[in-house]
Amino acid sequence: MAEQLINEFTVNRPIEEAWPLITDIERIAPCLPGAELQEVEGETYRGVVKVKLGAISSQFKGEAHFIERDDENYRAVIKGAGRDTGGRGNASAEISAQAESLSPTSTRVAVTTDLHITGKVAQFGRGIMGDVSSKLMAQFADNLNEMIDEQGLAGADTTTAPAAAEAPTPDATAEAASQVRKIEGPATEPIDLMEVGGSSLVKRAVPALIALVLILLLVRRRRG
Repeated sequence: MAEQLINEFTVNRPIEEAWPLITDIERIAPCLPGAELQEVEGETYRGVVKVKLGAISSQFKGEAHFIERDDENYRAVIKGAGRDTGGRGNASAEISAQAESLSPTSTRVAVTTDLHITGKVAQFGRGIMGDVSSKLMAQFADNLNEMIDEQGLAGADTTTAPAAAEAPTPDATAEAASQVRKIEGPATEPIDLMEVGGSSLVKRAVPALIALVLILLLVRRRRG
């Protein structure tokens, strides 16, 4: 199944301050309900999404990387792929994000997702995913703006840059890029599909909701 999802959200900061934040996956990943960034390997970012429906909980794994990033024009494109560990199917997506200034103090970000799903999850959800994605994006925006209000825009690393050193050798650069860096942080709570989609929606399209949550994880961005 192929479907295009179009969403937008607003960040309560001017665009020159908002853009570096919304392309920093380590800062914003916790803002998406159920999402947890686990490791970074070179240019690849991996994580999980936890979901629950009643007493049943599941976990879905995915990874993503930038294929385009234009900081001057505030545009980024991400390629993502993931799988349902329960064997219901696979999903891939190309996600385009375009930011524009709404005012001197606010920024709008439009997100277009070209989604492809195979397996059992492809039997459900055409037309339904758009409604649920809007609700999840709204929750993400609320959490993001709350985080900005509480923590500000500055990153955690405020140390002075070290003195210039000799350029690394090609072998050293390749070794650094191949290292896996674990992301330490509190475990996330599962997203409640019944709460997000409503009881009637969930009963009709549980597999579709699961696929959507997986893909929204891949929207989360990494540092360039």
